[in-house]
Amino acid sequence: MAEKVGSRQQQILKLLLENKAGLSIDEVAAALDISRNAVQQHFTALERDGYIQTGGLNKTAGRPVRAYILTEAGINCFPKQYAWFSELIVSSLKEEMGSEAFKRYLHKLGTSLSQSLLPQFEGKPNSERMAELLKVMAQLGFQAKAVVDSDDSSIEACNCIYHELAQKHEEICEFDRALITSLLDKDIDHVECMAKGGAICRFKIIKQSG
Repeated sequence: MAEKVGSRQQQILKLLLENKAGLSIDEVAAALDISRNAVQQHFTALERDGYIQTGGLNKTAGRPVRAYILTEAGINCFPKQYAWFSELIVSSLKEEMGSEAFKRYLHKLGTSLSQSLLPQFEGKPNSERMAELLKVMAQLGFQAKAVVDSDDSSIEACNCIYHELAQKHEEICEFDRALITSLLDKDIDHVECMAKGGAICRFKIIKQSG
């Protein structure tokens, strides 16, 4: 559950999760045994933060009343087990394929992803290709930058988007190496890796001879 959502608001979100058609302010107040005004204040905050929105009208014994429903953000604020599921899949694939075949598979996966991105790289000079690569990495979740000096150029990422997986399965890094190599159209050397105890992930671009 999102950290900024208070315990009472978590109760409200859970009620709305269990009642997909939505609930009115009075229905939530009755379910939680709190005042209508308190529910209104919580609804205002939750709607402002994008967790709920107004839905349809619920028919009651009296006049129809407005119901509130969860947004996608509200649904997604509940705990997920992506890390556990990813570990299950990766471990199973690696066991079935073997380490080297699994590494080749990840290389192929990184290269395959690059094919859909190459049009935005083609025909551009090295500096612009590097800038485009950093945009792609940012979209994937990396905090990365280019480091260029007179001797060499490299890409440095201060985070790893699958750090826990990479610590257990170092083959995972082959996906990054294949993606970067393909998009820059240059060979790289993975000189520092967070999964292996490094402070950052550093990919040095190998200068082409001649």
